[in-house]
Amino acid sequence: MTELATHSPAARPPSRVATRFRRSRPPGRLSWRRGLLLRRALAAALAVTALALALAPAGNTAVVPVVVAVADLPSGAPLRAADLAVREWPAELAPGGAVRAVPDADGRSLVGAVRAGEPITDARLAGAGPVGGPDAAVVAVRLADAGVAAVLAPGSRVDVVAAGERADQPVVLSADATVQAVLGPEQRAGPGAGSGERLVLIAMPRSSASRVAAVSLTRPVAVTLR
Repeated sequence: MTELATHSPAARPPSRVATRFRRSRPPGRLSWRRGLLLRRALAAALAVTALALALAPAGNTAVVPVVVAVADLPSGAPLRAADLAVREWPAELAPGGAVRAVPDADGRSLVGAVRAGEPITDARLAGAGPVGGPDAAVVAVRLADAGVAAVLAPGSRVDVVAAGERADQPVVLSADATVQAVLGPEQRAGPGAGSGERLVLIAMPRSSASRVAAVSLTRPVAVTLR
C-alpha cells in the first residue's frame, strides 16, 4: 500500500502592509501626544494674551496731577520747587488731600520725612498759612535748652513759657501753640546760622505772638510738650 505523503503548505512570507502595521505606533498613543501638544500651545497663547492685556494702557482710566518729592526729604525741611514734581496718578489711587500744583507746596515745611516719589498731601505740610487760621502768627524763637528743639517736630503742641519773678512761678506766654518747623543751621541764613542752634517756628494767636517775640529778645524762653 502506497503511503500518501502529506506535505504541509509552505508558510507565506508576511506582506509589506502587515509589517508596516506592526511597526507603526498605536493610534491611542498618537492621539494622546497630539492632545498634549495642543493643550500646551493653547496655554502659551493665553499667557501671551494676558501679558499683552496687562501691559496695554487702559484708555478709559482717569488720571489726576499729584505733587511728589523728587528726593528723600527730612522732617521739618522747607520745600522748594526744585524738590517737587508733578506726576499723573490714576484717580482712584491718588491719596486724599494730595497737592495738585507745585506752588501750593513751595515754601511749606514737612511734618514728617518723605521718600523720593512719595505724594505730598496737606496732612504732611506746615508752615504756610499758620495753624490756627488767619488770626494766627508764626514766631521764630531760640529755646533756652537747645536739646529740647531736637525732640520737637512740625505739628507738636506746646506751651511757650518764660521764667517769672520767682523760679516756681513761670509765665505762660502762649498756650497750646503749634510747632511749624524746626530749622537747623544748614536750613537758614543770617546771624546765628553757624552757631549750631536750632530755630523753632511756632504758630500761635496774634494776641500772644508779639509778647513771645518781645520776651525772647530779652530772656530765654522754653516750651512744654502737651
